[in-house]
Amino acid sequence: MNLFKWRYFILLFCLCGVFLLIAQQQVVSEDNWPNTIEDFNDSHWVTTHPIPTEMSFADEPVPLHNPDIQERMDREILVNAYWQSNAFLLMKRTHKFGPLIDSILAAEGVPLDFKYLAVIESGLQNASSPAGAKGFWQFMRSTAKEFDLEVNANVDERFNLVLATQAAARYLKQARDEFGSWTLAAASYNAGRAGIRRELTRQGVSNYYDLLLNEETSRYVFRILAVKRLLEEPQQYGFQYNSDHLYQWIPSRKVKVDTAVRDFVAFAEKFGINYKILKIHNPWLREGHLNNASRKEYTIDIPLPGYYSAP
Repeated sequence: MNLFKWRYFILLFCLCGVFLLIAQQQVVSEDNWPNTIEDFNDSHWVTTHPIPTEMSFADEPVPLHNPDIQERMDREILVNAYWQSNAFLLMKRTHKFGPLIDSILAAEGVPLDFKYLAVIESGLQNASSPAGAKGFWQFMRSTAKEFDLEVNANVDERFNLVLATQAAARYLKQARDEFGSWTLAAASYNAGRAGIRRELTRQGVSNYYDLLLNEETSRYVFRILAVKRLLEEPQQYGFQYNSDHLYQWIPSRKVKVDTAVRDFVAFAEKFGINYKILKIHNPWLREGHLNNASRKEYTIDIPLPGYYSAP
């Protein structure tokens, strides 16, 4: 019983101390609110960000005069701007992979804003989803085969960045031709063309921003827009870095292979690299060998000398 009383007394004493500290804290008012960005940087304030007044996706305007659209846009900017570790990783990876994706999209006649679709799909990683979608562009097996990507236990071209980007561009152009809108084409990448077609007809509208969709697709284009803004104007959201912090693209040479390869460990050694480095640059090679009974010609990337060797 005495022990219980002492514990009660100590707890009461600690609570009194906490209340005393709270009472001594400065009250936040307009008089002591930070007035400049320097004030914010030198304090522990957590602030909101201005809601943009103008935005576009693939040169199609976002109707930010609509309060519903404003709030949805604001949500995604806040979520992404304050997930700082993820934002920095996206900036680093976009610096590495973005130019290659841009060049393929441009060659295919697809707006460069679709690079950010790949960013939100996979974080620019060769990811695998629980549903079975894979690669930077998160193709399901059936859709990958529909757009001429080889998918089997030996080779999975969903993990080939060049081929998968080309396939995604073909999908997006078909969707744009059907819906007459790049924004709807982007939404269909998440919900499927049949799903978007059905909802446009059922709801009697013709614009993504007028559709009532499921939670994921309703947020989808706004997530793309938020990431686009964050990666194109990082300083506005407090992100500071220099080129040394970014990931760099490692140049490679192309080796054509139109036969079977029995052992990729031995194959890699012939080019002065190890098996791990070979697989990093060619993640679409899913096994330690290549069957290639059809004698198809594959292109294997071999990094140029000097990038992985010790200085």
